[in-house]
Amino acid sequence: MTVYELLSVIAALFCGGLAVSVFLKGRHSFVHLVFAAGMLAFAAEAVLNGLSFRAVLSGLEQYDSGPTEIAKWQNLRLLATALVPVAWLLFSLSFGRVNYREIIRKWRYYILALLILPLGLLILFGQAFFQGPPSHDVAAHWAIPLGWSGYFFFVFSLLGAVLIIMNLERTLRNSSGSIRWQIKFMVLGLGGIFAVRVYTGSQVLLFHSLEMGLEAINTGVLFVGGGLIIWSLLRLRLLSVEIYPSHSFLFSSITVVIMGIYLVAVGVLAKVVSYLNISNSFLIEALLIFLSCLGLTVILLSNKLRQGIRRFVSLHLKRPKYDYRATWRTFAHRTASLIDIKEVCAAVTKMAGETFGVPCVTAWLADESKENLLLGGSTVLSSADLKGPLTDKRAAREFIKAMQNQEMPIDLEGTEKDWIMELKRSHSKYLRDARVRYAVSLVSGNEFLGIMTLSENLTKDCFTIEDFDLLKTIADQAAGAILNIRMSQQLSRSREMEAFQTMSAFFIHDIKNLASTLSLTMQNLPTHYDNPEFRHDALRAIADSVNKMNTLCGGLSLLRQKVVLQPVEVDLNKVVASTLATLNGCKASISSHLNPLPEILADPEQIQKVITNLVLNANEAAGDAGSIRVTTEQRDDRVVLCVSDNGCGMPKEFIENSLFRPFKTTKKQGMGIGLYHCKMIVEGHQGRIEVESEEGQGTTIKVMLPVK
Repeated sequence: MTVYELLSVIAALFCGGLAVSVFLKGRHSFVHLVFAAGMLAFAAEAVLNGLSFRAVLSGLEQYDSGPTEIAKWQNLRLLATALVPVAWLLFSLSFGRVNYREIIRKWRYYILALLILPLGLLILFGQAFFQGPPSHDVAAHWAIPLGWSGYFFFVFSLLGAVLIIMNLERTLRNSSGSIRWQIKFMVLGLGGIFAVRVYTGSQVLLFHSLEMGLEAINTGVLFVGGGLIIWSLLRLRLLSVEIYPSHSFLFSSITVVIMGIYLVAVGVLAKVVSYLNISNSFLIEALLIFLSCLGLTVILLSNKLRQGIRRFVSLHLKRPKYDYRATWRTFAHRTASLIDIKEVCAAVTKMAGETFGVPCVTAWLADESKENLLLGGSTVLSSADLKGPLTDKRAAREFIKAMQNQEMPIDLEGTEKDWIMELKRSHSKYLRDARVRYAVSLVSGNEFLGIMTLSENLTKDCFTIEDFDLLKTIADQAAGAILNIRMSQQLSRSREMEAFQTMSAFFIHDIKNLASTLSLTMQNLPTHYDNPEFRHDALRAIADSVNKMNTLCGGLSLLRQKVVLQPVEVDLNKVVASTLATLNGCKASISSHLNPLPEILADPEQIQKVITNLVLNANEAAGDAGSIRVTTEQRDDRVVLCVSDNGCGMPKEFIENSLFRPFKTTKKQGMGIGLYHCKMIVEGHQGRIEVESEEGQGTTIKVMLPVK
């Protein structure tokens, strides 16, 4: 067994074991399933490459049968290769994505194309996949020349690798804090494997031949990438992490730019090699350089190193440590469209963690009593962590009391103020579990909203004055955004309550009118009891009032601000006459003059409410010695109901500013609902109300309704 065969067997066992272990850890998770499928595809490739390497050895000994065996095993290996981009593209789209189903649905055509086109080229145009049999040079390097279908097969494989790297990069860029620490080596491991495939695939396309040496590189790199993946899995108990990627797509990714530059550079290098007649052994050296670049990338992704570089630039190149304009633009971009307080807290803590290089940033919101802290958002902590010492209300209360008077951020380790020393002494475990090193109050408009806490940064350096200034600015802007959302929520609740009160007032007002009708009847009952006609009218008024009360009670659940009409053809004079007949107990004298009218389309019950309300209002305004006149007439295409009284009248200012508005009234015991309700009913009939009134001269209200 050659070294290449042994390498392939070990790689197959390595990938297969990784697939099985991940599958058993989360067999019901989609991301675990596609990870296992991708690893099995790698294992199948490794096995078939091992058989190809065995055929290479036999081909050196028996040239007649060797090339045929190599081509056979490579044809089968390419079937497994065609499945690799699909499985890993699904993984890159679902790893760390909360809404992965929606993302995969948007990418479904790309996924189908990566599956169908390579398989179609391999199965339907297999005769044109290779241009000839495998051959070898004096160094025993076997290569198979590609045909047109094989060339396009590797083009699609190269595009699939680029898309996978691009999505993995996007996932890493949108992570922060401990999540980035957990997934970093997973992304680097898979990214490295597919970056090498970009390298080997570009060589195949440049030289139009499939070299077995390149397949040995693809097999060997599985150990490097697999080791990084295992290291990440030791940090990640499950692959189901939650990252919310931004909506940026192709143009926000540096992968496409890097791959474009790389392919151009490789093309130029190949032309130089061809011109100088240099052996293809330079490919191994180029691969070593590529792997060195991968290792450098691992080092440069270290948050600690990045913070050190930032600090060095700030100290030695005489420039501001922070670009405040860029920070402000970033803050506005991330929070402008958010309407939920927890979303704002999550965005602010993530931004603060990235800005200051701090792994744990938490926004604590004070409850209404200002005696307890609630989790608003955090880069590390979750609601499941709020147990044990973090539920210590006494510690939270003292922390709030101390921070309410602090305008600037404080360093709990770098100051020796008495209250800080006392807080650390009495509640050290609380501060340690909450990961508090720095704290800043969230205050807006003199209202204390909460506290934002930060752990120690990765470089272990203390915050400078410049850090504190920027932290204070971010905290103030976050507090303003939180306060605006709270005020919007309070306004929404107030509007809901106002609507509820308005609907309730409508119901109470109708009951009040019915009670007034019954009260008038009962007041006159002792005097006119012996009059049969009065008794008949009184019984009818009582029966009508009871029926209306039952109807109102039954419709209470359906009560709403908008009036619902059930119009029928009706004679307005009959509605007026029947309504006045139920109001025979008014103190003021009522006279009516009803002119002939055409029928109108109206809801008689609602119109009766309008007449009742207007007459009762006029009765209260006119008093015992007053008079009320009710008339009807036709004017052009409208019928007009006019209710006049000689009562106290209304001020002109009240008519202009408050009349027809709910809860606005001139009566001592009124609710300000009646005329507002009347106006809604009349306007629901496509009509209008006009009012004429002078103080001490009486009031005239005209209701104008359209003729059918």
